[in-house]
Amino acid sequence: MKELPNGVFTALVTPFTELGEIDWPGLEKNIQFQIQQGVKGIVPAGTTGESPTITPEEHVLLITRVAGFVAGQIFVLAGTGSNSTAEALHYTTAALHCDCDGVLLVDCYYNGPSSLELREEYYARLANHFPKLTIVPYIIPGRTGCALSPEDLAILHRQYENISAVKEATGDLERMRKTRQLLGSCFKIFSGDDDMTLGMMTDLEIRASGVISVISNIAPAAIQMMCQNVFSGTLGEAQKIRDALNPLFGLVTVCAKREEIITSFVLDKFRNPVGIKTIMQGLGMPVGVCRPPLGKMTKAAVETARSGLREVWEQNPWILKPIEDFYGVSIKDRLANDRIWQKLAY
Repeated sequence: MKELPNGVFTALVTPFTELGEIDWPGLEKNIQFQIQQGVKGIVPAGTTGESPTITPEEHVLLITRVAGFVAGQIFVLAGTGSNSTAEALHYTTAALHCDCDGVLLVDCYYNGPSSLELREEYYARLANHFPKLTIVPYIIPGRTGCALSPEDLAILHRQYENISAVKEATGDLERMRKTRQLLGSCFKIFSGDDDMTLGMMTDLEIRASGVISVISNIAPAAIQMMCQNVFSGTLGEAQKIRDALNPLFGLVTVCAKREEIITSFVLDKFRNPVGIKTIMQGLGMPVGVCRPPLGKMTKAAVETARSGLREVWEQNPWILKPIEDFYGVSIKDRLANDRIWQKLAY
């Protein structure tokens, strides 16, 4: 069983071709970028990778080929969770056979099991079936409508040594403090929200080990540097990097008003991965569009994303400069080109 390293894991987008198929050369190029920029691991086939709309066959092929691309260079934490325990067993078996280092299991969405059912009928079954594979529960009630409790997580950790970390995307700091209290200093807590990472890492009652990040698709080195500064105790430098990244952290979810009739407005909330894919398209990275029902953002939302990128480029160009060097694009020119961004909107 391979120990999870501290630092940044990138929640990989899944690039698609114009025909809607997985863009394998584009995926490999994006992975090479992540490895070059020094992240500690990647997560294929998670929410950011559009796991709800890739087929079961694509899901298995995706984690298999990613493991092959990586070839042991960094940690591969495959997304194998489901609202069906049988389906999660199927994907996790594939992850084991292709030598992934661990799996990320999201709480069972839609059917809404209790914490006890999540513990006994999902996590315990998988942990018992794969004793040599690192298993990371992923708690995100805003997406799943349920949540494994810190108490049940503690019971699982005591029963199964392969459950040694959690991805926390609840936004609930008190819950995270309880998790640390119940599970001790050796258990690893990873942030599931880019904008909360530094606070979770520096809170002495949480002491997060890093982040499973969306924004590291475009700024992997900067986010890894922020984490490394926390590990080395240079918190002032970590805060400076966090402040520089802040305009990007606000783009994981993009909200924008849309006038639908004269007296009424609709507030559209474009959730991950629509925002990050729009940004990557705009910057010239291989990514393609989202699969329906996810689509494009409105013009106002696209301009919000473009403005955030422009702010970072003008004030801290070093954050995005690696994209220029690796992908052979001019960020200045792309940010100035209205036609690029207009095509990304409805």
